[in-house]
Amino acid sequence: MQVARPFVIIGVMTLAATQARAQTASLPLKHAPGRTQTAITPADLMTRLYVYSDDSMMGRMAGTEYNLKATAYIAAEVKRMGLQPAGDSGGYFQNVPLVTRQLDPNARVSVDSAAALRQWDDFVPRDPGRATRPFDGAQVVYAGTIGDSAALTTEQAAGKFVVVRAPSFQQINRGAILSRYRSAAGIAVTGLESFPPQAITFFRQPATILKDDTPRPDTSSLPVYMYVSAAATRVLLGASLDSIRPGAAGKTVRGSIAFAETPAPARNVVAILPGSDSRLRGQYVAIGAHNDHIGFDRTPVDHDSLRAFNDAVRKLELAAPGPNHQVAREQVQQISVNVDSLRRLHAARRDSIFNGADDDGSGTTAVLEIAEAFAGAKVKPKRSLIFVWHTGEELGLFGSQYFTDHPTVTRDSIVAQLNMDMVGRGRADDENGGGPGYLQLIGTRRLSTELGDLIETVNKARAQPFTFDYQFDASGHPEQYYCRSDHYMYARYGIPIAFFTTGNHRDYHQVTDEPEYIDYDKLAHVAQFVHDVAASVANLDHRVVVDKPKPDPHGQCVQ
Repeated sequence: MQVARPFVIIGVMTLAATQARAQTASLPLKHAPGRTQTAITPADLMTRLYVYSDDSMMGRMAGTEYNLKATAYIAAEVKRMGLQPAGDSGGYFQNVPLVTRQLDPNARVSVDSAAALRQWDDFVPRDPGRATRPFDGAQVVYAGTIGDSAALTTEQAAGKFVVVRAPSFQQINRGAILSRYRSAAGIAVTGLESFPPQAITFFRQPATILKDDTPRPDTSSLPVYMYVSAAATRVLLGASLDSIRPGAAGKTVRGSIAFAETPAPARNVVAILPGSDSRLRGQYVAIGAHNDHIGFDRTPVDHDSLRAFNDAVRKLELAAPGPNHQVAREQVQQISVNVDSLRRLHAARRDSIFNGADDDGSGTTAVLEIAEAFAGAKVKPKRSLIFVWHTGEELGLFGSQYFTDHPTVTRDSIVAQLNMDMVGRGRADDENGGGPGYLQLIGTRRLSTELGDLIETVNKARAQPFTFDYQFDASGHPEQYYCRSDHYMYARYGIPIAFFTTGNHRDYHQVTDEPEYIDYDKLAHVAQFVHDVAASVANLDHRVVVDKPKPDPHGQCVQ
Protein backbone atom coordinates (compact mmCIF):
# COMPACT_ATOMS: atom_id res chain seq x y z
CA MET A 1 0.00 0.00 0.00
CA GLN A 2 1.20 3.47 -0.80
CA VAL A 3 2.76 5.12 2.22
CA ALA A 4 0.80 8.08 3.58
CA ARG A 5 3.91 9.86 4.82
CA PRO A 6 6.71 11.18 2.62
CA PHE A 7 9.37 8.84 3.99
CA VAL A 8 9.82 5.67 6.02
CA ILE A 9 11.22 5.74 9.54
CA ILE A 10 12.89 2.42 10.28
CA GLY A 11 13.11 3.14 13.99
CA VAL A 12 15.85 3.88 16.48
CA MET A 13 16.22 0.99 18.90
CA THR A 14 17.31 1.25 22.51
CA LEU A 15 19.10 -2.03 23.09
CA ALA A 16 18.87 -2.18 26.87
CA ALA A 17 19.02 -5.19 29.18
CA THR A 18 15.28 -5.40 29.87
CA GLN A 19 13.26 -8.49 29.08
CA ALA A 20 11.66 -8.55 25.61
CA ARG A 21 9.44 -11.22 24.13
CA ALA A 22 11.37 -13.07 21.42
CA GLN A 23 9.71 -13.17 18.02
CA THR A 24 9.61 -16.66 16.57
CA ALA A 25 8.19 -17.91 13.30
CA SER A 26 6.81 -21.35 12.53
CA LEU A 27 7.35 -20.97 8.78
CA PRO A 28 10.73 -21.41 7.07
CA LEU A 29 13.00 -18.66 5.85
CA LYS A 30 13.16 -20.43 2.49
CA HIS A 31 10.60 -22.71 0.83
CA ALA A 32 10.99 -25.18 -2.02
CA PRO A 33 8.39 -24.34 -4.70
CA GLY A 34 5.80 -26.93 -5.68
CA ARG A 35 3.60 -27.34 -8.73
CA THR A 36 0.47 -25.17 -8.49
CA GLN A 37 -3.00 -26.50 -9.21
CA THR A 38 -6.29 -25.07 -10.44
CA ALA A 39 -7.83 -24.78 -6.98
CA ILE A 40 -6.91 -21.82 -4.77
CA THR A 41 -4.84 -23.33 -1.95
CA PRO A 42 -2.54 -22.14 0.85
CA ALA A 43 0.22 -24.36 -0.58
CA ASP A 44 0.00 -22.67 -3.99
CA LEU A 45 0.09 -19.22 -2.43
CA MET A 46 3.05 -20.18 -0.29
CA THR A 47 4.90 -21.44 -3.35
CA ARG A 48 4.22 -18.25 -5.26
CA LEU A 49 4.89 -15.80 -2.45
CA TYR A 50 8.24 -17.29 -1.43
CA VAL A 51 9.31 -16.85 -5.05
CA TYR A 52 7.85 -13.38 -5.50
CA SER A 53 9.17 -11.87 -2.26
CA ASP A 54 12.53 -13.64 -2.30
CA ASP A 55 15.66 -11.60 -1.60
CA SER A 56 16.64 -12.06 -5.26
CA MET A 57 13.79 -9.69 -6.20
CA MET A 58 15.56 -6.94 -4.18
CA GLY A 59 12.31 -5.28 -3.13
CA ARG A 60 10.79 -4.94 -6.66
CA MET A 61 10.97 -1.13 -6.79
CA ALA A 62 9.36 0.28 -9.93
CA GLY A 63 11.88 1.75 -12.35
CA THR A 64 14.53 -0.87 -11.52
CA GLU A 65 15.65 -4.12 -13.12
CA TYR A 66 14.25 -5.99 -10.13
CA ASN A 67 10.70 -4.86 -10.83
CA LEU A 68 11.20 -6.01 -14.43
CA LYS A 69 12.29 -9.39 -13.06
CA ALA A 70 9.16 -9.58 -10.91
CA THR A 71 6.85 -8.70 -13.79
CA ALA A 72 8.60 -11.29 -15.99
CA TYR A 73 7.60 -13.93 -13.44
CA ILE A 74 3.95 -12.81 -13.55
CA ALA A 75 3.89 -12.77 -17.35
CA ALA A 76 5.40 -16.26 -17.55
CA GLU A 77 2.72 -17.57 -15.20
CA VAL A 78 -0.26 -16.09 -17.06
CA LYS A 79 1.19 -17.31 -20.36
CA ARG A 80 1.41 -20.81 -18.90
CA MET A 81 -2.23 -20.52 -17.81
CA GLY A 82 -3.26 -19.67 -21.38
CA LEU A 83 -4.58 -16.17 -20.68
CA GLN A 84 -4.66 -13.75 -23.59
CA PRO A 85 -2.05 -10.96 -23.60
CA ALA A 86 -3.58 -7.48 -23.32
CA GLY A 87 -0.59 -5.18 -23.05
CA ASP A 88 1.32 -3.26 -25.69
CA SER A 89 1.86 -4.68 -29.21
CA GLY A 90 0.20 -8.01 -28.51
CA GLY A 91 2.24 -8.78 -25.38
CA TYR A 92 1.51 -9.07 -21.67
CA PHE A 93 3.37 -5.86 -20.74
CA GLN A 94 2.10 -2.31 -20.83
CA ASN A 95 5.14 -0.05 -20.59
CA VAL A 96 4.67 2.81 -18.14
CA PRO A 97 6.79 5.94 -18.82
CA LEU A 98 8.51 6.55 -15.50
CA VAL A 99 11.49 8.86 -15.18
CA THR A 100 13.88 9.50 -12.31
CA ARG A 101 14.40 13.17 -11.48
CA GLN A 102 17.40 14.46 -9.57
CA LEU A 103 18.38 17.95 -8.51
CA ASP A 104 20.77 19.62 -10.95
CA PRO A 105 24.13 20.05 -9.15
CA ASN A 106 24.29 23.64 -10.47
CA ALA A 107 21.18 24.66 -8.49
CA ARG A 108 21.84 27.80 -6.47
CA VAL A 109 19.98 30.37 -4.38
CA SER A 110 21.36 33.70 -3.21
CA VAL A 111 19.99 37.00 -1.93
CA ASP A 112 21.19 40.35 -3.27
CA SER A 113 24.93 40.56 -2.59
CA ALA A 114 24.93 38.00 0.25
CA ALA A 115 26.72 34.67 -0.02
CA ALA A 116 24.81 31.85 -1.69
CA LEU A 117 22.61 29.73 0.57
CA ARG A 118 24.00 26.25 1.26
CA GLN A 119 22.12 23.39 -0.37
CA TRP A 120 20.72 20.81 2.14
CA ASP A 121 21.77 23.01 5.10
CA ASP A 122 20.13 26.39 4.42
CA PHE A 123 17.57 25.19 1.89
CA VAL A 124 16.09 21.88 0.73
CA PRO A 125 14.25 21.94 -2.62
CA ARG A 126 11.24 19.72 -3.33
CA ASP A 127 10.66 18.41 -6.83
CA PRO A 128 7.14 19.15 -8.14
CA GLY A 129 7.62 16.61 -10.93
CA ARG A 130 7.15 19.19 -13.66
CA ALA A 131 8.54 22.48 -14.94
CA THR A 132 8.98 25.32 -12.46
CA ARG A 133 8.96 28.98 -13.33
CA PRO A 134 12.09 31.15 -13.01
CA PHE A 135 12.52 33.09 -9.79
CA ASP A 136 15.75 35.01 -10.47
CA GLY A 137 15.14 38.65 -9.57
CA ALA A 138 11.87 38.00 -7.73
CA GLN A 139 10.84 40.14 -4.75
CA VAL A 140 10.76 38.24 -1.44
CA VAL A 141 7.56 38.77 0.58
CA TYR A 142 6.44 37.37 3.93
CA ALA A 143 3.15 35.44 3.78
CA GLY A 144 2.63 34.86 7.49
CA THR A 145 2.04 31.64 9.43
CA ILE A 146 0.31 28.58 7.98
CA GLY A 147 -3.40 28.85 8.74
CA ASP A 148 -3.20 32.54 9.69
CA SER A 149 -6.33 34.37 8.51
CA ALA A 150 -4.21 37.49 7.96
CA ALA A 151 -1.81 35.66 5.65
CA LEU A 152 -0.92 36.88 2.18
CA THR A 153 -3.62 36.43 -0.47
CA THR A 154 -3.18 34.54 -3.71
CA GLU A 155 -3.24 37.79 -5.69
CA GLN A 156 -0.59 39.41 -3.49
CA ALA A 157 1.70 36.41 -4.00
CA ALA A 158 1.67 36.54 -7.82
CA GLY A 159 5.21 36.69 -9.20
CA LYS A 160 6.76 36.98 -5.73
CA PHE A 161 9.11 34.71 -3.78
CA VAL A 162 6.87 33.88 -0.83
CA VAL A 163 8.17 32.96 2.63
CA VAL A 164 5.65 30.95 4.68
CA ARG A 165 6.13 30.34 8.39
CA ALA A 166 5.62 26.75 9.61
CA PRO A 167 5.67 26.24 13.40
CA SER A 168 6.70 22.58 12.97
CA PHE A 169 7.37 19.86 10.42
CA GLN A 170 4.08 18.13 11.28
CA GLN A 171 2.01 21.22 10.37
CA ILE A 172 3.29 21.53 6.80
CA ASN A 173 0.74 20.67 4.11
CA ARG A 174 2.67 21.11 0.86
CA GLY A 175 -0.41 20.60 -1.33
CA ALA A 176 -2.38 23.30 0.47
CA ILE A 177 0.53 25.75 0.38
CA LEU A 178 1.13 25.18 -3.34
CA SER A 179 -2.57 25.57 -4.03
CA ARG A 180 -2.80 28.88 -2.16
CA TYR A 181 0.35 30.40 -3.65
CA ARG A 182 0.32 28.74 -7.05
CA SER A 183 0.85 32.09 -8.79
CA ALA A 184 4.11 32.80 -6.92
CA ALA A 185 7.56 32.57 -8.53
CA GLY A 186 8.81 30.58 -5.55
CA ILE A 187 7.79 29.38 -2.10
CA ALA A 188 10.10 28.99 0.90
CA VAL A 189 8.65 27.26 3.97
CA THR A 190 10.47 27.85 7.25
CA GLY A 191 11.21 25.28 9.94
CA LEU A 192 13.96 23.18 8.39
CA GLU A 193 15.47 22.70 11.86
CA SER A 194 12.38 20.75 12.97
CA PHE A 195 12.73 18.14 10.20
CA PRO A 196 13.89 14.66 11.26
CA PRO A 197 17.17 13.56 9.62
CA GLN A 198 15.31 10.83 7.70
CA ALA A 199 13.25 13.49 5.94
CA ILE A 200 16.31 15.34 4.67
CA THR A 201 17.80 12.04 3.49
CA PHE A 202 14.56 11.25 1.65
CA PHE A 203 14.43 14.65 -0.05
CA ARG A 204 18.03 14.30 -1.27
CA GLN A 205 17.32 11.04 -3.06
CA PRO A 206 16.24 11.00 -6.73
CA ALA A 207 12.47 10.76 -7.21
CA THR A 208 10.79 8.51 -9.74
CA ILE A 209 7.63 9.95 -11.31
CA LEU A 210 5.22 9.28 -14.17
CA LYS A 211 6.14 11.23 -17.29
CA ASP A 212 2.79 11.09 -19.06
CA ASP A 213 1.95 13.27 -22.04
CA THR A 214 -1.81 12.93 -21.52
CA PRO A 215 -3.39 16.41 -21.80
CA ARG A 216 -4.46 17.76 -18.41
CA PRO A 217 -6.74 20.67 -17.53
CA ASP A 218 -3.76 22.44 -15.95
CA THR A 219 -0.32 21.93 -17.48
CA SER A 220 1.17 25.26 -16.37
CA SER A 221 4.45 25.50 -14.53
CA LEU A 222 4.61 25.59 -10.74
CA PRO A 223 6.52 27.84 -8.36
CA VAL A 224 9.86 26.59 -7.06
CA TYR A 225 9.22 25.06 -3.63
CA MET A 226 11.78 24.67 -0.85
CA TYR A 227 12.22 24.38 2.91
CA VAL A 228 14.56 26.89 4.55
CA SER A 229 16.38 27.28 7.86
CA ALA A 230 15.90 30.13 10.31
CA ALA A 231 19.20 31.66 9.19
CA ALA A 232 18.18 31.51 5.51
CA THR A 233 14.80 33.03 6.41
CA ARG A 234 16.51 36.05 7.99
CA VAL A 235 18.66 36.48 4.88
CA LEU A 236 15.64 36.26 2.55
CA LEU A 237 13.53 38.71 4.55
CA GLY A 238 16.28 40.91 5.92
CA ALA A 239 14.63 40.64 9.32
CA SER A 240 13.55 38.10 11.92
CA LEU A 241 10.06 36.58 11.67
CA ASP A 242 9.04 38.05 15.02
CA SER A 243 9.68 41.60 13.83
CA ILE A 244 7.56 41.67 10.66
CA ARG A 245 3.95 41.23 9.59
CA PRO A 246 2.38 39.40 6.63
CA GLY A 247 2.87 41.38 3.44
CA ALA A 248 6.25 42.80 4.47
CA ALA A 249 8.75 42.96 1.60
CA GLY A 250 12.11 41.30 1.89
CA LYS A 251 15.19 41.15 -0.33
CA THR A 252 15.60 40.16 -3.98
CA VAL A 253 16.31 36.48 -4.57
CA ARG A 254 18.71 35.23 -7.24
CA GLY A 255 19.51 31.84 -8.74
CA SER A 256 17.88 28.86 -10.41
CA ILE A 257 16.72 25.36 -9.52
CA ALA A 258 16.23 22.59 -12.06
CA PHE A 259 15.87 18.81 -12.07
CA ALA A 260 17.44 16.38 -14.58
CA GLU A 261 15.51 13.35 -15.89
CA THR A 262 16.56 9.81 -16.81
CA PRO A 263 14.20 7.03 -18.00
CA ALA A 264 13.19 4.42 -15.40
CA PRO A 265 11.70 1.31 -17.08
CA ALA A 266 8.49 -0.02 -15.55
CA ARG A 267 5.51 -2.04 -16.75
CA ASN A 268 2.05 -3.27 -15.89
CA VAL A 269 1.18 -6.88 -16.64
CA VAL A 270 -2.21 -7.23 -18.36
CA ALA A 271 -3.99 -10.47 -19.30
CA ILE A 272 -7.54 -11.42 -20.28
CA LEU A 273 -9.75 -14.45 -19.81
CA PRO A 274 -12.51 -14.12 -22.46
CA GLY A 275 -16.10 -14.44 -21.27
CA SER A 276 -18.36 -17.30 -22.31
CA ASP A 277 -21.36 -15.16 -23.35
CA SER A 278 -20.96 -13.62 -26.80
CA ARG A 279 -23.25 -10.72 -25.81
CA LEU A 280 -21.33 -9.88 -22.63
CA ARG A 281 -17.79 -10.85 -23.65
CA GLY A 282 -17.00 -7.24 -24.55
CA GLN A 283 -17.46 -6.19 -20.91
CA TYR A 284 -14.78 -6.76 -18.27
CA VAL A 285 -14.44 -7.30 -14.56
CA ALA A 286 -10.98 -6.03 -13.60
CA ILE A 287 -9.04 -7.80 -10.86
CA GLY A 288 -5.82 -6.20 -9.69
CA ALA A 289 -2.94 -5.76 -7.28
CA HIS A 290 0.34 -3.85 -7.44
CA ASN A 291 3.52 -5.60 -8.51
CA ASP A 292 6.06 -3.22 -6.95
CA HIS A 293 7.45 -2.52 -3.48
CA ILE A 294 10.03 -0.09 -2.07
CA GLY A 295 13.34 -1.74 -2.93
CA PHE A 296 16.29 -2.02 -0.56
CA ASP A 297 18.51 0.05 1.69
CA ARG A 298 22.28 0.24 1.58
CA THR A 299 22.59 -0.06 5.36
CA PRO A 300 21.43 -3.38 6.82
CA VAL A 301 19.64 -3.57 10.16
CA ASP A 302 19.17 -6.38 12.64
CA HIS A 303 15.94 -8.12 11.54
CA ASP A 304 14.94 -9.62 14.90
CA SER A 305 15.59 -6.64 17.16
CA LEU A 306 13.83 -4.36 14.67
CA ARG A 307 10.81 -6.65 14.64
CA ALA A 308 10.75 -6.87 18.42
CA PHE A 309 10.90 -3.09 18.65
CA ASN A 310 8.12 -2.61 16.09
CA ASP A 311 6.05 -5.28 17.85
CA ALA A 312 6.18 -3.21 21.02
CA VAL A 313 5.24 -0.05 19.10
CA ARG A 314 2.31 -1.84 17.46
CA LYS A 315 0.98 -2.96 20.85
CA LEU A 316 1.02 0.64 22.02
CA GLU A 317 -0.77 1.73 18.85
CA LEU A 318 -3.50 -0.89 19.21
CA ALA A 319 -4.02 0.11 22.83
CA ALA A 320 -4.17 3.83 22.04
CA PRO A 321 -7.66 5.38 21.94
CA GLY A 322 -9.17 6.97 18.86
CA PRO A 323 -8.95 6.19 15.13
CA ASN A 324 -5.41 7.58 14.75
CA HIS A 325 -3.79 5.22 17.28
CA GLN A 326 -1.41 8.02 18.23
CA VAL A 327 1.52 6.98 20.42
CA ALA A 328 3.50 9.55 22.36
CA ARG A 329 7.16 9.94 21.44
CA GLU A 330 8.02 9.44 25.11
CA GLN A 331 6.37 6.00 25.08
CA VAL A 332 8.37 4.93 22.04
CA GLN A 333 11.61 6.16 23.59
CA GLN A 334 11.00 3.94 26.62
CA ILE A 335 10.93 0.76 24.53
CA SER A 336 14.01 -1.41 24.89
CA VAL A 337 14.98 -4.71 23.32
CA ASN A 338 16.93 -7.46 25.02
CA VAL A 339 19.18 -8.54 22.16
CA ASP A 340 20.73 -11.33 24.23
CA SER A 341 17.34 -13.06 24.42
CA LEU A 342 17.01 -12.93 20.65
CA ARG A 343 20.54 -14.24 20.11
CA ARG A 344 19.80 -17.31 22.23
CA LEU A 345 17.25 -18.30 19.57
CA HIS A 346 19.59 -17.85 16.61
CA ALA A 347 22.40 -15.70 15.29
CA ALA A 348 21.85 -12.13 14.16
CA ARG A 349 20.06 -11.66 10.84
CA ARG A 350 21.30 -8.58 9.03
CA ASP A 351 18.71 -7.43 6.51
CA SER A 352 18.47 -4.55 4.03
CA ILE A 353 15.79 -5.77 1.57
CA PHE A 354 12.17 -4.63 1.81
CA ASN A 355 10.66 -7.90 0.54
CA GLY A 356 7.05 -6.71 0.58
CA ALA A 357 5.58 -10.16 1.19
CA ASP A 358 2.27 -8.71 2.33
CA ASP A 359 2.62 -5.35 0.53
CA ASP A 360 1.74 -6.39 -2.08
CA GLY A 361 3.18 -9.82 -2.70
CA SER A 362 0.05 -11.19 -1.06
CA GLY A 363 -2.26 -9.35 -3.47
CA THR A 364 -0.10 -10.16 -6.49
CA THR A 365 -0.03 -13.89 -5.78
CA ALA A 366 -3.73 -13.92 -4.87
CA VAL A 367 -4.55 -12.48 -8.32
CA LEU A 368 -2.37 -15.19 -9.91
CA GLU A 369 -4.25 -17.86 -7.96
CA ILE A 370 -7.61 -16.39 -8.97
CA ALA A 371 -6.51 -16.26 -12.59
CA GLU A 372 -5.42 -19.89 -12.54
CA ALA A 373 -8.68 -20.96 -10.91
CA PHE A 374 -10.76 -19.23 -13.59
CA ALA A 375 -8.48 -20.38 -16.42
CA GLY A 376 -8.74 -24.02 -15.33
CA ALA A 377 -12.49 -24.04 -14.70
CA LYS A 378 -14.72 -25.92 -17.13
CA VAL A 379 -17.36 -23.16 -17.07
CA LYS A 380 -16.10 -19.64 -17.66
CA PRO A 381 -17.85 -16.45 -16.47
CA LYS A 382 -20.18 -14.70 -18.90
CA ARG A 383 -18.21 -11.45 -18.92
CA SER A 384 -14.49 -11.34 -19.61
CA LEU A 385 -12.00 -10.91 -16.80
CA ILE A 386 -9.04 -8.56 -17.16
CA PHE A 387 -6.19 -9.09 -14.73
CA VAL A 388 -3.88 -6.10 -14.18
CA TRP A 389 -0.78 -6.14 -12.01
CA HIS A 390 0.03 -2.42 -11.66
CA THR A 391 3.51 -0.99 -11.27
CA GLY A 392 4.51 2.11 -9.35
CA GLU A 393 1.76 2.04 -6.73
CA GLU A 394 4.28 2.78 -4.00
CA LEU A 395 5.57 5.79 -5.93
CA GLY A 396 2.16 7.37 -6.45
CA LEU A 397 -0.34 4.96 -8.08
CA PHE A 398 1.48 5.49 -11.38
CA GLY A 399 0.76 2.14 -13.05
CA SER A 400 -2.96 2.25 -12.36
CA GLN A 401 -3.10 5.91 -13.34
CA TYR A 402 -1.43 5.12 -16.65
CA PHE A 403 -3.59 2.05 -17.33
CA THR A 404 -6.85 3.91 -16.68
CA ASP A 405 -5.68 6.89 -18.74
CA HIS A 406 -4.49 4.54 -21.51
CA PRO A 407 -6.59 1.37 -21.07
CA THR A 408 -5.86 -1.55 -23.35
CA VAL A 409 -9.60 -2.23 -23.54
CA THR A 410 -12.30 0.42 -23.86
CA ARG A 411 -12.53 2.15 -20.49
CA ASP A 412 -16.33 2.11 -20.50
CA SER A 413 -16.27 -1.67 -20.99
CA ILE A 414 -14.84 -2.18 -17.46
CA VAL A 415 -17.88 -2.77 -15.26
CA ALA A 416 -16.04 -3.03 -11.91
CA GLN A 417 -12.56 -3.27 -10.42
CA LEU A 418 -11.63 -5.49 -7.47
CA ASN A 419 -8.34 -4.51 -5.83
CA MET A 420 -6.27 -6.45 -3.29
CA ASP A 421 -3.47 -4.82 -1.35
CA MET A 422 -2.03 -6.40 1.80
CA VAL A 423 -4.36 -9.38 2.20
CA GLY A 424 -2.10 -11.85 4.02
CA ARG A 425 -2.32 -10.82 7.67
CA GLY A 426 -5.07 -9.31 9.88
CA ARG A 427 -4.30 -11.25 13.06
CA ALA A 428 -5.38 -10.06 16.48
CA ASP A 429 -1.92 -8.57 17.07
CA ASP A 430 -2.09 -6.79 13.69
CA GLU A 431 -5.47 -5.05 14.02
CA ASN A 432 -8.01 -4.57 16.80
CA GLY A 433 -10.67 -7.21 16.22
CA GLY A 434 -8.34 -9.15 13.94
CA GLY A 435 -8.50 -12.90 13.43
CA PRO A 436 -9.13 -15.58 10.78
CA GLY A 437 -12.35 -13.92 9.60
CA TYR A 438 -11.21 -10.30 9.75
CA LEU A 439 -11.34 -8.30 6.48
CA GLN A 440 -11.41 -4.58 5.76
CA LEU A 441 -13.57 -3.29 2.90
CA ILE A 442 -13.11 0.15 1.37
CA GLY A 443 -15.08 1.91 -1.34
CA THR A 444 -17.63 -0.84 -2.00
CA ARG A 445 -20.63 1.53 -2.00
CA ARG A 446 -18.99 4.82 -2.93
CA LEU A 447 -20.14 4.52 -6.55
CA SER A 448 -22.48 1.54 -6.56
CA THR A 449 -24.80 0.49 -3.76
CA GLU A 450 -25.45 -2.69 -5.72
CA LEU A 451 -21.79 -3.74 -5.69
CA GLY A 452 -21.59 -3.32 -1.91
CA ASP A 453 -24.79 -5.31 -1.43
CA LEU A 454 -23.61 -8.05 -3.79
CA ILE A 455 -20.35 -8.45 -1.82
CA GLU A 456 -22.34 -8.82 1.40
CA THR A 457 -24.58 -11.44 -0.27
CA VAL A 458 -21.59 -13.46 -1.52
CA ASN A 459 -20.08 -13.35 1.96
CA LYS A 460 -23.25 -14.59 3.68
CA ALA A 461 -23.29 -17.62 1.40
CA ARG A 462 -19.81 -18.71 2.53
CA ALA A 463 -19.35 -21.60 4.93
CA GLN A 464 -17.11 -19.32 7.01
CA PRO A 465 -18.20 -15.71 6.36
CA PHE A 466 -15.80 -12.84 6.93
CA THR A 467 -16.43 -10.16 9.51
CA PHE A 468 -16.12 -6.91 7.58
CA ASP A 469 -14.46 -3.86 9.09
CA TYR A 470 -15.76 -0.73 7.35
CA GLN A 471 -14.22 1.83 9.72
CA PHE A 472 -11.44 2.80 7.30
CA ASP A 473 -14.01 3.57 4.60
CA ALA A 474 -15.49 6.41 6.66
CA SER A 475 -15.48 9.81 5.01
CA GLY A 476 -12.53 11.84 6.18
CA HIS A 477 -10.77 8.92 7.88
CA PRO A 478 -7.18 10.06 8.58
CA GLU A 479 -5.58 6.93 7.09
CA GLN A 480 -7.02 7.87 3.65
CA TYR A 481 -7.06 4.23 2.45
CA TYR A 482 -9.61 5.02 -0.26
CA CYS A 483 -7.04 7.32 -1.88
CA ARG A 484 -3.94 5.22 -1.27
CA SER A 485 -4.19 2.20 -3.54
CA ASP A 486 -4.83 1.44 -7.21
CA HIS A 487 -8.62 1.11 -7.05
CA TYR A 488 -9.02 4.89 -6.86
CA MET A 489 -7.57 5.35 -10.35
CA TYR A 490 -10.56 3.35 -11.63
CA ALA A 491 -13.07 5.01 -9.31
CA ARG A 492 -12.12 8.49 -10.55
CA TYR A 493 -13.52 7.45 -13.95
CA GLY A 494 -16.78 6.27 -12.40
CA ILE A 495 -15.91 2.54 -12.41
CA PRO A 496 -17.34 0.83 -9.28
CA ILE A 497 -14.56 -0.55 -7.09
CA ALA A 498 -14.02 -2.74 -4.07
CA PHE A 499 -10.80 -2.63 -2.07
CA PHE A 500 -10.00 -5.72 0.01
CA THR A 501 -7.27 -5.58 2.67
CA THR A 502 -6.46 -7.26 5.96
CA GLY A 503 -4.95 -4.01 7.20
CA ASN A 504 -1.80 -2.59 8.69
CA HIS A 505 0.75 -4.31 10.93
CA ARG A 506 4.18 -3.98 12.55
CA ASP A 507 6.01 -5.07 9.37
CA TYR A 508 4.43 -2.51 7.03
CA HIS A 509 7.18 -0.93 4.89
CA GLN A 510 9.86 -2.66 6.96
CA VAL A 511 12.55 -5.17 6.01
CA THR A 512 10.61 -7.61 8.19
CA ASP A 513 7.67 -7.91 5.74
CA GLU A 514 8.74 -11.47 4.90
CA PRO A 515 6.82 -14.54 3.62
CA GLU A 516 7.48 -16.36 6.91
CA TYR A 517 4.96 -14.07 8.66
CA ILE A 518 2.05 -14.53 6.22
CA ASP A 519 -1.13 -16.40 7.19
CA TYR A 520 -1.54 -18.60 4.11
CA ASP A 521 -4.87 -20.09 5.16
CA LYS A 522 -6.26 -16.56 5.54
CA LEU A 523 -4.71 -15.50 2.23
CA ALA A 524 -6.37 -18.42 0.46
CA HIS A 525 -9.76 -17.54 2.00
CA VAL A 526 -9.46 -13.93 0.83
CA ALA A 527 -8.42 -15.00 -2.67
CA GLN A 528 -11.35 -17.43 -2.91
CA PHE A 529 -13.75 -14.75 -1.70
CA VAL A 530 -12.56 -12.22 -4.29
CA HIS A 531 -12.80 -14.99 -6.92
CA ASP A 532 -16.42 -15.57 -5.94
CA VAL A 533 -17.24 -11.86 -5.96
CA ALA A 534 -15.68 -11.53 -9.43
CA ALA A 535 -17.74 -14.48 -10.67
CA SER A 536 -20.94 -12.95 -9.32
CA VAL A 537 -20.27 -9.58 -10.97
CA ALA A 538 -19.23 -11.26 -14.23
CA ASN A 539 -22.40 -13.38 -14.36
CA LEU A 540 -24.94 -10.63 -13.61
CA ASP A 541 -27.54 -10.11 -16.35
CA HIS A 542 -26.80 -6.36 -16.20
CA ARG A 543 -23.88 -4.08 -15.46
CA VAL A 544 -23.37 -3.16 -11.84
CA VAL A 545 -25.52 -0.06 -11.39
CA VAL A 546 -23.70 3.21 -10.68
CA ASP A 547 -26.02 5.25 -8.47
CA LYS A 548 -23.57 7.64 -6.81
CA PRO A 549 -21.88 10.80 -8.18
CA LYS A 550 -18.71 10.26 -10.19
CA PRO A 551 -15.60 12.20 -9.12
CA ASP A 552 -13.53 14.49 -11.32
CA PRO A 553 -11.00 12.11 -12.96
CA HIS A 554 -8.29 14.80 -12.77
CA GLY A 555 -9.26 16.20 -9.38
CA GLN A 556 -7.94 15.49 -5.91
CA CYS A 557 -9.12 12.28 -4.26
CA VAL A 558 -11.44 12.88 -1.30
CA GLN A 559 -11.70 10.16 1.36
